[in-house]
Amino acid sequence: MCNDAKYSGFSITENAIMWTGDGEYLRIEAWGENSVRVRSSVMRERLDEDWVLLPPAESSKAVIRKDEDTAELTNGQITVIAKAFNQPEEGRCDCRLTFKNQEGATLFAETERGGSLLLQSRSFLSRPGGSYRVKASFTVSESEHLYGMGEYQQAIVDLKGHDFELAHRNSQASVPFVVSSKGYGFLWNNPAIGSASFAKDTMTWTANTTDGLDYWVTAGADYKQIESQYAIATGHAPSMPEWGLGFWQCKLRYWNQQQVLDVARGFKERNIPLDLIVIDFFHWPHMGDFRFETEFWPDPKSMCEELHDMGIKVMVSVWPQVSLKSENYSDMKQRNLLAKARHGVDVGMMFVEPCQFYDATNPRARDYVWNKCSQNYVANGIDAFWLDEAEPEWSTYSYENYSYYRGDVEKIGNLYPSEYNRGFYEGQQRIGRDGDIVNLTRCAWAGTQRYGALVWSGDVGSTFQDLRAQITCAINMGMAGIPWFTTDMGGFHSGVIDSPEFRDLLARWCQFSCFLPVMRNHGDRSLHTKTGKEHIYAADGSPRLQSGADNEPWSYGDEIERIMIKYINIREHIRPYVRELFEQAHVDGQPLVRGLFFEFPKDEAAHSITDEYMFGPDLLIAPVTQQNAVSREVYLPDDGNVKWTELHTGTIYDGGRRVRVEAPRDVLPVFARNGADHGLSGLI
Repeated sequence: MCNDAKYSGFSITENAIMWTGDGEYLRIEAWGENSVRVRSSVMRERLDEDWVLLPPAESSKAVIRKDEDTAELTNGQITVIAKAFNQPEEGRCDCRLTFKNQEGATLFAETERGGSLLLQSRSFLSRPGGSYRVKASFTVSESEHLYGMGEYQQAIVDLKGHDFELAHRNSQASVPFVVSSKGYGFLWNNPAIGSASFAKDTMTWTANTTDGLDYWVTAGADYKQIESQYAIATGHAPSMPEWGLGFWQCKLRYWNQQQVLDVARGFKERNIPLDLIVIDFFHWPHMGDFRFETEFWPDPKSMCEELHDMGIKVMVSVWPQVSLKSENYSDMKQRNLLAKARHGVDVGMMFVEPCQFYDATNPRARDYVWNKCSQNYVANGIDAFWLDEAEPEWSTYSYENYSYYRGDVEKIGNLYPSEYNRGFYEGQQRIGRDGDIVNLTRCAWAGTQRYGALVWSGDVGSTFQDLRAQITCAINMGMAGIPWFTTDMGGFHSGVIDSPEFRDLLARWCQFSCFLPVMRNHGDRSLHTKTGKEHIYAADGSPRLQSGADNEPWSYGDEIERIMIKYINIREHIRPYVRELFEQAHVDGQPLVRGLFFEFPKDEAAHSITDEYMFGPDLLIAPVTQQNAVSREVYLPDDGNVKWTELHTGTIYDGGRRVRVEAPRDVLPVFARNGADHGLSGLI
């Protein structure tokens, strides 16, 4: 109880304001350029985990002022005003925060009590074991536009008015960083399962089970500045190696080394550029063996040597599951290197065989798995790793039923993909691969970008609806600070290779992929036959996981082969530009795929465009997202003085208008901003 009405509860250090009252410890501190971090806990003075945040530069100095019931912290372009409310007659103390920019305009503020409603801006609901269900509520501008939050399978670019689960699933990467058109970025620095809601005039963040509240806010003049400051605070993506700039070939699944070599030779014989080929899952005897099955891969070292002689890198799939039949299961279980079911059978997934996920939050488990992969893959010439199942994909997503080394999944589960990628990134650093690391991964959390994570959008469907959703996924992943992004060209599920409808979709998806950070062909293909798949048996007659139909450019007939080769060659042509964009991502945190709003923030119409994007600052890409369409309408944004050159015909348009352009099956509408065509004129 607060018995002294004059006591504000504030104390001040060089870079932070602390407030205490009603059992709460609240800390507001400068954390990086133009940024602040807010932490709050009940009956404990400090929250020790930094989670995604890196230590701030020592040069970050705050200006702090304090009077009787108000404390104010200014760090560059952001100011936090903490107002204390002491009500001794009710036995209540409170402190409300308001965030302002350098002009003094309010960015957002914690929710007021609402008079007799007695609303709480920071709510702590006690949970068993001493944890809390924490909710933070804010009043925000009704007119703001919001972007980021990672990858959710919906064709929405402006997140205002939508709710989001803070949890990972196959094809859902929850990255809790949102950027506002009002000039701020907000990071929910908490890996607990929870939710975020962006209503008309309120913003709410919830962690279902946690020790306290932790978030970070940055202010900036534009999106570019905000993304740059976020990268400094959470880590920059590394440099993309040269082999990441070209074409990658994959399918579910090449099941022996002769197939891999035959496909690579097929590319060379046809003079189709190829940077990397991927060996997909179940090349192993059992999940968790982390090695090739010798019957089908008798000499992977010579295979890799031949591929390297052709100038082709080799990537191999790794899954975090460890089968109960794996040669490593008993050892890993005895060493406590596996996740643990709290109730029932200790199994996390039932795909092909019962298994449990290795515990990537345990540094000893990360080292154990990396050492196996180094011995069995790197030593045989494997160049890169595909870290599949990175959510991880629980059979029932019963987050409350599983525990890790660092805590229960409900409490810290969203951290998993970062730690999974971290193990392989740091392992490769130890063997001298700095600057040459790409981890293809199916999920990410805040900060995962610093571990060489190339996130692909998961097992999405082979439909035009899914294609359209990948555009907004790419935009919002970039805004969430994950600049390396790709998709399964053609979608993953149900692509029938001799279907005219699928061939039309594949052509359009190939064009889209050409202008993504990485151009990668993959999918589980089928034929119009009774089985549609290739069934595989070992020499002793025992079955292995089936393989999909062919998925090479020449598998789809002459027309589609010509279209795919055309765009693979276009990709080769723009390598210098793509290299520049990756460097911008590495040095300054800039996304490669950008919503129109990013480059044209003053064009109000640009804020809600969902089926176009900017590839870097110069190229506007307008994928065709309707079956058998031969034209489409395109909005050309304007900054007051922009000209757009349509690269198929050479027609020049003023910005700020909608145009309908021709788009026969082999043409992707691409527009160059003020003549910056990067040599593409006449190639589209």
